[in-house]
Formats: sequence, structure tokens, C-alpha cells
Amino acid sequence: MPFKNPGTETSVPEDFREVVQALADGTLTARRYCESRIERIHASDATIRAWTAFDEARALALAAARDGERERGKPLGALHGVPVGVKDIFDTDDLPTGFGSPAFAGNRPAKNAALVARILAAGAYALGKTATTEFAFMHPSETRNPWNPKHTPGGSSSGSAAAVAAGHVPLAVGTQTNGSVIRPAAFCGVVGFKPSLDSLPIQGALPFAETLDHVGVFARTVADAAYFVACLGEPGAFASQPEVLSRPPKVAVLPRFPWNAAEPDAAAHLQTSLERLADAGTDLKAIVLSDDFEEAHRVHRTIMFYEGAREHAPRQAVHRRAMSAVLNAAFDEGLAIPHDDYRRALARRAVLAELALDLFEGCDAVVSLPAPGAAPARLDVTGDPSFCTLWTLLGFPALTLPTGLSDKGLPYGMQLAGRAHDDDRLLRVASWCERVMGFKPSPD
Repeated sequence: MPFKNPGTETSVPEDFREVVQALADGTLTARRYCESRIERIHASDATIRAWTAFDEARALALAAARDGERERGKPLGALHGVPVGVKDIFDTDDLPTGFGSPAFAGNRPAKNAALVARILAAGAYALGKTATTEFAFMHPSETRNPWNPKHTPGGSSSGSAAAVAAGHVPLAVGTQTNGSVIRPAAFCGVVGFKPSLDSLPIQGALPFAETLDHVGVFARTVADAAYFVACLGEPGAFASQPEVLSRPPKVAVLPRFPWNAAEPDAAAHLQTSLERLADAGTDLKAIVLSDDFEEAHRVHRTIMFYEGAREHAPRQAVHRRAMSAVLNAAFDEGLAIPHDDYRRALARRAVLAELALDLFEGCDAVVSLPAPGAAPARLDVTGDPSFCTLWTLLGFPALTLPTGLSDKGLPYGMQLAGRAHDDDRLLRVASWCERVMGFKPSPD
């Protein structure tokens, strides 16, 4: 039976940490919070299309089960009763996992992915499966941008970013092999955080390129993202409440990458944002990538296509006709890459990772745009991921936070990157920048 609206949401807090506290102390039931999120889904998902698998009865039953655990005095997890959006490439034992592909519609995994198991262990549950591009590559899903449905939400974690932006869930998970967390987060006006490579478990998710695939998260604030990854990571890997910086951060500014260029309006907005940070005491310095990095995007492409083609060759052999032209072309290109070229690309990546450490000498983070501009007014593409390529290639942590709106009312973002495995420092710097910017976007 479809969910019936029981009334207004006046008793349901919007601030995530208030929600966590209310669920923990029992002033808000998990079922009531689930009902409030279902109200949001009913109000907007016919337009946004963030979800590919969503069962109201199942979601309400899971929420009620969390309330039952509280009533029985069971110890509560740090995410007790929180519904989470799960990208539809993570295996779930009670929902289909379709990989954004018609070839795998109705696919039912036998068990949960490792990340889903950690979500459950923390007391949360998957509200449903969020839309992904086909095989988490470039062919778009049906998801629309919550700010304007004529614009792309980005990809490949399209549904996760859109669902958080629309308030369907406070948190969601995705993956990034090039720009698939940072770019959709920027386009949808939410925080997207891609921790250092291998910081969060990816076992049980559909691979694309095994040495590049990252797990990432979406939230409305930096603090919420930090809390979420602390719940999902190994014990002690992340601070649930990163320490407040005792001084203004030192930030290196990277105006452009050698392989792309920013749109003038986006570049101007970034400059205005940087001026606000400088006025608040942030120590800024401009940097330029050396000639050593000129080929970084080609190194990334070689690794990504070579690994993706060999991972999915058996699937392509069976399902070529059901796969999009863009996906087949990528796999065909990857299969044509010689093994020696791949080995050289891996070796070059290792060299670049060492050289990149120099970018962080004397600074806490490197700032750049997360994309050339705001979300394009197209639905047949997901936008340019190349502003995210370097940090994904190197496995360094990256985060985007919303900083304002374009003249057309679409979100702009700021990308911050940190040294590998220095994720907590990056979160502290991002939190500082977020407070200075003071921008709290909502497509409502």
C-alpha cells in the first residue's frame, strides 16, 4: 500500500546532527523520519528521478525495526535509524542491483557489499538504490538536476547527488573513477568527499578500473560528510568531528589544469570566493603544475580504459547489443591498448604521486574548480570530469563544497585536495572555508 502523508514535517529537524541526536535519544522515531523522507520523494522524484529501486513498505519496515531495537534496549549505532542512498553498483541483498544497464535489470545479488554491511552495522539502512550512469561510466541515467531538470546532475553518481540535494536522504554513497563524486556534488550543490584511495571498502561494488575506483560520500555539510566517513571507515581512520583549525589555513590555488579550461563566469566566481577566504585570513598562493604533469590526463585514460576493458570483456561479449555505443567504444579502445603502455602508465602514475607532494609544501590544501562551470543544459552528457582527474589518478583526497549560484541559478563549487591519507586535515580546511563562505544551498 502506498505511503499516506500523516501530516507536516514540523517535528522533524532538518539539520543532520540534530536528526542523529533525536534518533539516538528517542525524541524522533526512525519510522517518522523515514516517513518525512518519503514525503520528499513523493514531492519531487517524478521530476528528479534519483531512485532506481525504492520500496516504501520495505523502507518503513526497516525503520520500524530500528525503533524496535531501541525499545528492546539494544546498543545503538552511530547512524541509528538514518536512511542512506546507495549507488546502484553496490550489491544489496534485499534490493536489485542493475548497474545502470538494461542488461542487468532485476539482477539480485546474494549478499551485501562491504560498504552496505558497514552502513547496516552503524545502525543505518539503505532507503533505496540511487541511479548511476551505465556501469558507472559516461552514458547518462534518467536523473535530472534538482535545481533545474533541463540540466544534467553530473555522473556517474547522479542519483546519490540529486537525492541529497533534494532532501530525500541526508547522506548517500557513490564511487569515483574520474570525477563521479566531485562533479555531481558540485552540479547539485552538495558536499562531495572522495577520501584517499582504499580508505573505504569497495568490495561488492561493480568495478570499473580496479586501481582507480574510489568510494565517496555526499552530504549537505562538511561536518556531515566527516561524520559519515568516520562511521564507514576502519576504526580511527577518520575523526567524526575533525578538530577546528587553530589558525587560518594556507591554501595553494591552482587556476587551471594543462588539459582543460574554465568557463569565464565560473573562474570569476572562484576568484570572488578566494577573495572572501583571503579577507578572513586565509593565506593564499598561486601555483602552476610543472611540465611533468602535462600527460597526467593521458596516463589516467590509459589506466582507466585498459582496466575497464579487461574487467568487463566477458560482460561485453554477452551483452554488447544491450550496451550503449559510448560504453562499447570505451571497452574497444581499452582492449586495443598494449600491455606495455599500461605498465608504463602505472609507473608514470607512481612518479607523479611523488612529485605531487611538492604541491603541498607550505600549504594545507590545493584549491581549484571542480568542473569547467555550472551544470550544462544537457541531459545526453554528464559534464566534463577532467578537473577531477589528477586527484583521482594519484589517489589523493578531494572534496567539493558549494560556494554560490550562477546567473542562471545553478550551483558553483570549490574543489579542495589534500595529501594522500591526510584526509582529516583536508576536512578541517574545508570546514573553515565552508564557514567563511556561509552558503547553504537548497533547490527548494
